[in-house]
Amino acid sequence: MSAAAVFHNARMVLPGEVVQGSLSVRDGRIDSLASGGTAALQGIDLGGDYLLPGLVEVHTDNFERHLMPRPKVQWAEMPALLAHDAEIAAAGITTVLDALGVGEADVDSLRGSAWNRVLDTIDTCTERNLLRADHHLHVRCELPAPNTIDLFEPFHGHPRLSLISLMDHTPGQRQWEDIGQARTYYTGKKGWSAEKFERQVAHAATLQAQYAEPHRAYFVDYCRTHGIALASHDDTTVAHVAQAHAEGAGMSEFPTTLAAAQAAHARGLLTVMGGPNVVRGGSHSGNVAASDLARQGLLDILSSDYVPGSLLSAVMRLVHDGILTLPEAVATVTRNPARASGMADRGELAPGLRADLVQVHMVDLPGGAQQAVVRGVWREGQRVL
Repeated sequence: MSAAAVFHNARMVLPGEVVQGSLSVRDGRIDSLASGGTAALQGIDLGGDYLLPGLVEVHTDNFERHLMPRPKVQWAEMPALLAHDAEIAAAGITTVLDALGVGEADVDSLRGSAWNRVLDTIDTCTERNLLRADHHLHVRCELPAPNTIDLFEPFHGHPRLSLISLMDHTPGQRQWEDIGQARTYYTGKKGWSAEKFERQVAHAATLQAQYAEPHRAYFVDYCRTHGIALASHDDTTVAHVAQAHAEGAGMSEFPTTLAAAQAAHARGLLTVMGGPNVVRGGSHSGNVAASDLARQGLLDILSSDYVPGSLLSAVMRLVHDGILTLPEAVATVTRNPARASGMADRGELAPGLRADLVQVHMVDLPGGAQQAVVRGVWREGQRVL
């Protein structure tokens, strides 16, 4: 694309309304917006499709899934990154915080091994202009793991680090308050034997007592010192939220109960819920449904979590069910996550902001539902899909 371009015949999704009109881009930034028709003979005719800001993803495990497509099967870093990046872009995501976990006793797992080569690969692919999306880092810190701080070392001072979340997956609390749900997950997805699961549960409380609090203090201090956004994870009780708020967290990721989400809202923490939760109609862990939170005004940000394509599907589900308007739903995957991550230069269609754009075509389905189809993606005015 040249330095200047015009997108016309578009239904532009703005912060408070949908406007039929045109948008011009100059030098990678949105130059102007106009309602109605345009006399431009050249440019990009969107044929009445929606034009959205590029989606902003704050928490996706998709890169990890490409790095280890099966338990203990590790894939080469660059092919994994390129495949992940292509899938992200195809979902309309132009900014992604790759969620990489640190801390696990199993050295054969991704989260129990060093991330140096992965970080080098992200840097190399970015420098060579091989990536479609703008990649940042979200480090998920497993607080009870003995090796969490050691494994965090490659991220220390990394310019791509935008978010740290504090996790505690000790069975019997937070996400795994239901031990049966934890057993199903670890023996199914992780491939643990029943005996290994029982051993890990027995040992988990000891590790939590020894490491969780000092590790928590370390990462809270790191975020304060380095100006990194902080998120809590799987808050279940009001006390969990109160602690996160006192520590300076700005986001509550995947609260498991209505009480926790209400407490987060009351304290000004933005609530992050999973797109798959919306699409499936509930949590795979048996926790609170994201749609129920949205109905009560308690949903601020959607994350694709483990399915990149779930972002747009979740947006359309919230609109179809009459829970949110289209601009409100789009804000949960654009403006809200951008602001929460400290990125004020993107996330909405407004002059001066990055020309990160997504063309979305709507397909009618039986029953009145619609399927969103991504037809084009531009990052800073350059077409990447």
